[in-house]
Amino acid sequence: MTRFRLPLLAGCFISFALAPLARAQEPVPPAVANPLPTTTTPGPADAGPPSVPVPAQAGAAPSPTPAASARKTLVETPGDANDVDAVSLPAKPAAILAGRAKWEDAVPSLKAAFQRIEADLAKAGIMPTGRPLAVFAKTDDDGFQYDAMIPIAAMPDPKPAETDGLRFGTTPSGKALRFPHRGSYDEIDGTYETLTAYLDAKDVVVQDRFIEEYVTDLNDRADEKLDVNIYALPK
Repeated sequence: MTRFRLPLLAGCFISFALAPLARAQEPVPPAVANPLPTTTTPGPADAGPPSVPVPAQAGAAPSPTPAASARKTLVETPGDANDVDAVSLPAKPAAILAGRAKWEDAVPSLKAAFQRIEADLAKAGIMPTGRPLAVFAKTDDDGFQYDAMIPIAAMPDPKPAETDGLRFGTTPSGKALRFPHRGSYDEIDGTYETLTAYLDAKDVVVQDRFIEEYVTDLNDRADEKLDVNIYALPK
């Protein structure tokens, strides 16, 4: 499965003749009501790297971990399932794990990365507060490179050094376009095709990375109740 290639999306957009984009010549307002055929997709993945303990803050007692369902998205106001909207992403402190996977292994690989981060944060007594994110930095026909991120309450002090790919940093921030995906991860390519067509019609040039925020847990590539926010960051 090949979802998209970032260099192509960033400069030379694929042209799609989609009826919902007939109104696409007007400027992008904070909430653009352009119906999107929504879908969501990665697939089975590798079992991620071995668990590496993260140094806890000196004198800090372990904090209770909030239920994943209670954690907040980057933009707390939910988007319309059929609309694209302009949002501003805040920079949040986060635990980050780099990885690579084949397209057919996307879901298992990302799931394993999030589990690894969660386990290491629990050992260190660091509280996760946000929904899991995947930043797709480089893609090709065979697979993709990504940064799996989980926002945390505060940056550890002192900041731990990177250990076996696990590091601390901040989530991407700034102006973004939020595209909703509702449905199985197997169908997310359709949402990316719509995203590409929208950017092309609006003549919007974006950065060479896309962000997926998993509003519901990424457990199964066939889960029809999966809810994902896809963020494109204009240049």
